[in-house]
Amino acid sequence: MRPLVSFMLCAAGYAPLASHAQLTGGAALAESLDGVWGLRLAPQLSEQPLRPGDQPAISAMADSATATTGTDLSLKGQAQLRRYGSSVAGDALHYDLDSDKADAYGHARLVNNGNVFDGPDAHFYVEANEGYISVPKYRFHLTGGWGSAQRIDLLDRERTVVHHGTYSTCPCESIPAWYLKASEFDVDSGNDEGIAHNGVLFFQGVPLLASPWLSFPLSGARRSGFLPPTFSVSSTNGVDVALPYYFNLAPNYDLTLTPRVMSNRGAMLTADYRYLQPNASGSISLAWLPHDAITGTDRYSIAVNQNWKLDSGWGAYVNYNRVSDSTVATDLASGVAFPTSSTTLYQQEAGLTYSNGPWSVLAREQRWQAFSNDSTYNREPQVNVRYARYDVGGFDFGAEADATRFTIASSDMTQGNRFVFNPYVSYPIERPGWFLTPKLAWHFAAYDLTSIGSDVPAGEPKSFSVNVPTFSLDSGMRFERSVRLFGQSYIQTLEPRLFYVYTPYRDQSFVPLFDTATADFGLAELFMPNSFVGNDRVSDANRATAALTTRFIDPASGDERARFILAQQYDFTTPHVTLGTGDRIATVARTSVIAGASYKLGPGFSAEQAVEYSQANHYLTHAEAGFGWAPGARQVLNVAYRYTRANSTLDYQPVNQFIVSGQWPLARNVVSVARVNYDMSAHRLIAGLLGLQYDADCWSLGVAFEKYTNATGSGASPSTGTRVMMQLQLKGLSQVDNGLLNQFRANVPGYTPATTVTEPVSRFSDYP
Repeated sequence: MRPLVSFMLCAAGYAPLASHAQLTGGAALAESLDGVWGLRLAPQLSEQPLRPGDQPAISAMADSATATTGTDLSLKGQAQLRRYGSSVAGDALHYDLDSDKADAYGHARLVNNGNVFDGPDAHFYVEANEGYISVPKYRFHLTGGWGSAQRIDLLDRERTVVHHGTYSTCPCESIPAWYLKASEFDVDSGNDEGIAHNGVLFFQGVPLLASPWLSFPLSGARRSGFLPPTFSVSSTNGVDVALPYYFNLAPNYDLTLTPRVMSNRGAMLTADYRYLQPNASGSISLAWLPHDAITGTDRYSIAVNQNWKLDSGWGAYVNYNRVSDSTVATDLASGVAFPTSSTTLYQQEAGLTYSNGPWSVLAREQRWQAFSNDSTYNREPQVNVRYARYDVGGFDFGAEADATRFTIASSDMTQGNRFVFNPYVSYPIERPGWFLTPKLAWHFAAYDLTSIGSDVPAGEPKSFSVNVPTFSLDSGMRFERSVRLFGQSYIQTLEPRLFYVYTPYRDQSFVPLFDTATADFGLAELFMPNSFVGNDRVSDANRATAALTTRFIDPASGDERARFILAQQYDFTTPHVTLGTGDRIATVARTSVIAGASYKLGPGFSAEQAVEYSQANHYLTHAEAGFGWAPGARQVLNVAYRYTRANSTLDYQPVNQFIVSGQWPLARNVVSVARVNYDMSAHRLIAGLLGLQYDADCWSLGVAFEKYTNATGSGASPSTGTRVMMQLQLKGLSQVDNGLLNQFRANVPGYTPATTVTEPVSRFSDYP
């Protein structure tokens, strides 16, 4: 056994209570090796808190030792001096008690607060945690950083200065994939920040960036600094480079500035500000291109979103969006995350809200910035009040009152004021296994028009009102039984439902369409009394809807494994209320059959299908089919088909699209991402994306090729474009995505990025 020398400056430094002990009772007690004053063997590594006024003990060990009492100590052969979280080791070691300085020579190793430094000699003031080491290699175990230098100075337990050295987080120390080389590194673990002076960033041996001052985080915590740059090559923008800088201003607010250069358009700047307070939150995004070389104009976009929580149930909000022109959304998408569609409407809204018990109130001013002949009205202003009570003597009742002034930029559209009052009362009867709900509702709308356009018949009055009553009866039952299918036990339900609605016909052809459209396709819309959404149309109806649903439920987990639905709507009388004055009566016929199914076949596989067939018109109205398969990590395949017959809501253009998307590993660390959206009616590719992502231990690279459609093109058919995008992430410098990965997530449902290895959380990790 090696000779052992130990001494203590303060024996009380060995406190018996461990602050992070995992064992308890006798198993957590240390075992004495050689008496009261010797070392003790602890069953687990833990920190020992000191009592006030106590000092931690110093221990030393070596093959041989000589000492002068109260003066110095000399150790030779695997010499080591330890004190609390610090240690100094070498072939030979001298410790001077008066100066509290330890000098190690030959294979010296200095450990301070979990950081390890190896070199030919080390010099360390033990109590002050201060010293230096020559020509060292170092590793920060808490952050994963490592490198080499000509000299390293330890200023205290948290601050270190690296002179003429390198820094990297790559695990391969011989030839790292990336590293920083600088004349000086200021490393502050307390502030979780490293600063490189006169630094150059190398990737695969190639210099990428040089800067006289470069800040980077030491861990995954939020830090100010550069985010990963994004590169793309577009058929319209040319070479496109964006380099965001993130400002961590405070724990509850931050700012990101993104300088961007497009070879075909010019230089652009984007600013994104976010804040979060106990009673308020919001974001502000600004983009500015002073002079677009293609359009010859100044281009910009503004997006402001603010929310305030006031006292006594009151709140306020602002949602303001404005752009310089209609194609900003596709030409100058913020953050280089390009959308596959665009918009010609930008909302500008501010309002007050109130919610307390049965009351809810909305008062707002809403405008729209439009760049086409859109019929979306402004609300200047709108006041909406709702009241609802439940189970008052068995009754549910309530009402909605809405007063709105509708305006629009087009002089050929009807404008004016509308007041709506919609009261209702119902008596739900719910029992185990069945329910019955009769309901009576009334729709009252009064109009005071300031101008009449071509959208309503000529000669109609400017002031009038509409009264429409509606009676509905909803009923259903539920049965359950235990079944066994394919060797698996299930709970099968059988849920018949019958819904009847009666609304008398009221002529509404002279009523303008301020905020009303045809209800979407879906099972929920089957049981809506009104075929329209909004307050300008109430469909006449004498209709019954019968539906039968069966579900298969795993009794152990409660997971729904399959669901099948068959429903039929039948009009006893033909409805006459249409959305537009030129619409045919046949377009509002609701006599149709709907069938749907969703099921899970084994782990990771799910599918859904739904169709609607109009019996009144003898054609297929809607169809949707799709499935998703995710057999393993980062393995996703989605296939979907959508069909909607042309109608007035779709500007008489059908939806007939086939969509395939997926994420699939091709090799170790290489994953492919793809999406294809094909229009089968127009026989053209609406959008396509093909990408590859390589993920290594300390860096990742994503490359994607995309074809997109600009729906705001001025030609007869939408304009299209192509682009190539690339993003490089150097883990340890920045792992925040600002573009390409967001694009992958938006295009592939279920996309999963690479998992980042968890960093060590203790300074005793790999304790030397």
